[in-house]
Amino acid sequence: MSTTPLPGIGVQYDLTTREHRHLSVIAHRDGTRTVNVYRTDDPDACAQSLHLSGPETTVLIDALMPTHHSPNLLHTTDLGLVAERIELSTHSHWNGRVLGETRMRTETGVSIVAVLRRAEARPSPAPDFRLAGGDTLIVIGTREGVDAAASILGRE
Repeated sequence: MSTTPLPGIGVQYDLTTREHRHLSVIAHRDGTRTVNVYRTDDPDACAQSLHLSGPETTVLIDALMPTHHSPNLLHTTDLGLVAERIELSTHSHWNGRVLGETRMRTETGVSIVAVLRRAEARPSPAPDFRLAGGDTLIVIGTREGVDAAASILGRE
């Protein structure tokens, strides 16, 4: 499985099955998903594309992994929350600035729960954590808050 950030859209997950079939899932920022199945004779040509709403995605997950429910897991969609990765560009306004300057929680209600930098994760970064271009911020909040956070963090 490989992942590719799609700025302004979401994240694309690519998978090649043991039968050498290429599948991709695009997780859109609005909670919808697009599932693509590619042709066997041309792995770059999409044979079938299916767009799923958020509730349809949840039903499909239940069908694929019926035992995924655990009372210890936080299912953010049931609570009206979303968790997303937002990548800072190398030309970001926030490159070299401290996290507290973003005023993220005050402005959007979103919490930055971790920062990924290279092969390292920094959970619960403090307000004095210095951001760098290429960082990926893991945020959680309402759909509207996460969209606002992406807009603020996308500032160059």
